Amino acid sequence: MTTTGRRALLAAGAAAGATALVGCTSSGGEGPRRPGAAEREAERVARAEAALRARSVAVARGLLERYDAVLAAHPALAPRLTPLRRSVAAHVGALGEGGAGGEGVGEGVTGALKPAAASASASARPTTAPSPAPVPVAADPGTALRELAAAERAASDGHTDALLAAPPEYARLLASVAASGAVHVHLLTEGARA
Repeated sequence: MTTTGRRALLAAGAAAGATALVGCTSSGGEGPRRPGAAEREAERVARAEAALRARSVAVARGLLERYDAVLAAHPALAPRLTPLRRSVAAHVGALGEGGAGGEGVGEGVTGALKPAAASASASARPTTAPSPAPVPVAADPGTALRELAAAERAASDGHTDALLAAPPEYARLLASVAASGAVHVHLLTEGARA
């Protein structure tokens, strides 16, 4: 190798080394640090999971409101619906754990509330959203049960559809809640015939 070739190789190596060193130094307080691609991805995943949790809790709460409306309209169905309602209330709490939307559901987990007590305890809680419109309930108990079974089926299908977007631990919970909903549908429809 000639002298000029060695000098050129040495100069190129020095330039590459200097470039690498400049790229590795910190910004030295020249303003706020920009998040890296991994941090942005983690934040995106966290936001998506929070939105998924919020949707799942909203579906379960809607179902719980339907149970409350049916129980208020048809108190004679209480022995049959109270255990199912209790289960749905537990689902609301479980789906909201570790994320938004799980607070304020404990009053329905240990036992069914009388409709007046449910509305009193609901109004005692601080709320940020206006109260939802009352759920319409059929005057015929059989029709009300069929409508409740359809709502259970829709909620179960919604939880099943959310499985693909859910992280593994939450997907297992969603699968369990969806399976429970399928059992509730059976108990509300076929279970009545047994």
